[in-house]
Amino acid sequence: MSEPRRDLARTTLGVLFIAGLIFASFWVIRPFLAPLIWATMIVVATWPLLRRFQARLWNSRALAVTAMMLALLLVFVVPLTLAIGTIVEHADDIVAFGKNLSTFQLPPPPAWLGSLPLVGDHAVAAWQQIAAKGARDIAAQAEPYVGVVTRWFLSEVGSFGLVFAQFLLTLILSAVLYSGGEAWAGWMVRFGKRLASARGEQSVILAGQAIRGVAMGVVITALAQSVLGGIGLAVAGVPFATVLTAIMFMLCIAQLGPVLVLLPAVGWLYWSDSTGWGTFLLVWTLFVGTIDNFLRPILIKQGADLPLLLIFAGVIGGLLSFGLVGIFVGPVVLAVAYTLIDNWVNGEGESA
Repeated sequence: MSEPRRDLARTTLGVLFIAGLIFASFWVIRPFLAPLIWATMIVVATWPLLRRFQARLWNSRALAVTAMMLALLLVFVVPLTLAIGTIVEHADDIVAFGKNLSTFQLPPPPAWLGSLPLVGDHAVAAWQQIAAKGARDIAAQAEPYVGVVTRWFLSEVGSFGLVFAQFLLTLILSAVLYSGGEAWAGWMVRFGKRLASARGEQSVILAGQAIRGVAMGVVITALAQSVLGGIGLAVAGVPFATVLTAIMFMLCIAQLGPVLVLLPAVGWLYWSDSTGWGTFLLVWTLFVGTIDNFLRPILIKQGADLPLLLIFAGVIGGLLSFGLVGIFVGPVVLAVAYTLIDNWVNGEGESA
């Protein structure tokens, strides 16, 4: 008995039509794609919190969604919006500070520096060497980069109203996903099962765990470090504490840490003869700059076991590729891809 003849032209045209339809669909939703990914990440990461709210609010999903929207406004959208607005508002001050670096004169080393045990003499020698040869050159070299970095940040942020509109759209999409979370999760599980049977179903579950781990590890750690660093700056009397706190938050999100802001503040306090406050801020800097070493792994391992290099590459690559939203989207995309590929290579899920 002969096999039925396959219509190659029909199959080819069918595949091309499906591919074109998928491409056209993505092209239509392209303006909403970044907020949708962002909202998905937020909802997946905070879903256990929604369930707790619902249990305490008479098992009402509407009240739980309302409580989550208020919590997102207070914890996520408002701090990030204020951080961006603060940096944009003081952009001229940052550029002016960079221009004044060319006239910066490093004073003689303080008397207490030489009395430090073990490193006192070396510190004084290094201070004098920089003051005699390199301070003005270093300041002159750093001056143009301050303006370039500020202009780059403004170009990435673009219109502040546009960024706020993206945050608002993300909030609306989050409310929609919160309302029908079980249905969306079930659809994704069925989609994964249709693609790769039990392996696909398990991969969707692992993807959700990776999203939750990265979101908690990156955002909560950055928020904790920036808030603690800002408190230290305000208590020590460092000027522009709000601006520096906003910069710290962006640096912590980019996995660069708050030390890049706190250490210059410590140096400024010592240079201003505020030795006591400088010592306090130095100790506080050591604490704030190292808490991520144990806080981030604890948070990430609650979702998935992911290497720190993967998170760093995701944050930097996402920022350069997608702009401000990529800070959050980048590590999630890499984490999901890493989890799925690692699961497939190790053959997990075949016997599930």
